[in-house]
Amino acid sequence: MNHRYLPMTEADKREMLAAIGVDSIEALFSDIPKEIRFKGSLQMKEALKEPQLIDYFQSIAAKNINLKQKPSFLGAGVYEHYIPSIVDHVISRSEFYTAYTPYQPEISQGELQAIFEFQTMIAELTGMDLANSSMYDGPTALAEAAMMSAGHTKKTKILVSKAVHPEARDVLRTNAKGQRLDVVEIETANGVTDVEQLRAAYDDDTACVVVQYPNFFGHLEPLAEIEQVAHSGKAMFVVSSNPLSLGLLKPPGEFGADIVVGDAQPFGIPTQFGGPHCGYFATTKKLMRKVPGRLVGQTTDEKGQRGYVLTLQAREQHIRREKATSNICSNQALNALAASVAMTAIGKKGVKEMALQNLQKAAYAKKQLQANGVTIAYEQPSFNEFVVKLAKPIKEVNESLLKRGFIGGYDLGITDQKLKNHMLICVTEVRAKEEIDQFAKELGVFI
Repeated sequence: MNHRYLPMTEADKREMLAAIGVDSIEALFSDIPKEIRFKGSLQMKEALKEPQLIDYFQSIAAKNINLKQKPSFLGAGVYEHYIPSIVDHVISRSEFYTAYTPYQPEISQGELQAIFEFQTMIAELTGMDLANSSMYDGPTALAEAAMMSAGHTKKTKILVSKAVHPEARDVLRTNAKGQRLDVVEIETANGVTDVEQLRAAYDDDTACVVVQYPNFFGHLEPLAEIEQVAHSGKAMFVVSSNPLSLGLLKPPGEFGADIVVGDAQPFGIPTQFGGPHCGYFATTKKLMRKVPGRLVGQTTDEKGQRGYVLTLQAREQHIRREKATSNICSNQALNALAASVAMTAIGKKGVKEMALQNLQKAAYAKKQLQANGVTIAYEQPSFNEFVVKLAKPIKEVNESLLKRGFIGGYDLGITDQKLKNHMLICVTEVRAKEEIDQFAKELGVFI
């Protein structure tokens, strides 16, 4: 029988016990008084043989509904996109699949180059000078950007729009509490950040202004206006952005953003029930030495050949703890590689076309839903997500949609009672016209 691991035999046990000089496993616990040891059998089922165990776990996994079974209109931070088949082939190679920390450049050139390419592509997409080698995920990157802003400006107030993903705001608050920073949430008006309230909340103690583009509701924030507020004092302008949308939209760097963050999941990374994914972090040259995590630089060796090395290492593993920029201990190198391979395979024109399809198909879905009597909640330009208002609780609607063969949108009432009976719908390039038409008809029942 072929084993995925080497099973331990009785002879192996005897050999190991002999090597450490004991007669039995029981002897290893001789120092523990017998009266406090557990007697009897644990309330557990008998162990299954391997074939039965595999069948058991497969039966549990089969209870999950996956994206191959039903078309999904769920987004809210994790999206179903086209993934070129080459992505899996490259990231499954052992030199990438098993690679960890590329501290020794002489044996890590492939890994270092892959990370360098990721940094370069993210910098191009965002319109920023440089990017790091990735973060754990988008919310982590956003929190790190706010912490970096506070450290750089020596200010303690963070202004964050309520149109930023609620889970990202949760992560931000958790990080801010440890740093004794004050997080002030700015309300929305008609689905985008209320710029007047932002202006009123801004003061000399503001470290940064944080917005999302496209925002959590799928709308395009007025970045030019918000940038003017952010830079009216010494605060920094932080923008969290879906990288795919930047294949079509004007990048935050061209609006004067100081830091651009987000999740690279739309490029080559499956939804995977919510993770793991890969955060990105891009900024300006002026802030290069403040960047959390790793940076890979390109250089030449003594023979003049191109090479790659970790550079400007400012983590507490390398320098004094009090001087460190962050305590992030790793990066999502494998997922960053997946994103790099996907972007390379799709190409510049392909990324633009992919983003355009998201925009057009979402616009078509809006039109079809309205034709079936569904109310679009906000009249705002959007990318691939938008909000609809229904007459019934979204939980009930989604349960009904599932029976009809669809995975519905996100229930906005979960995080904001003011948005009860509001659903956030996502339409990406993988959705077919027939699926959109049928979904609009099904949703029209709940107006």
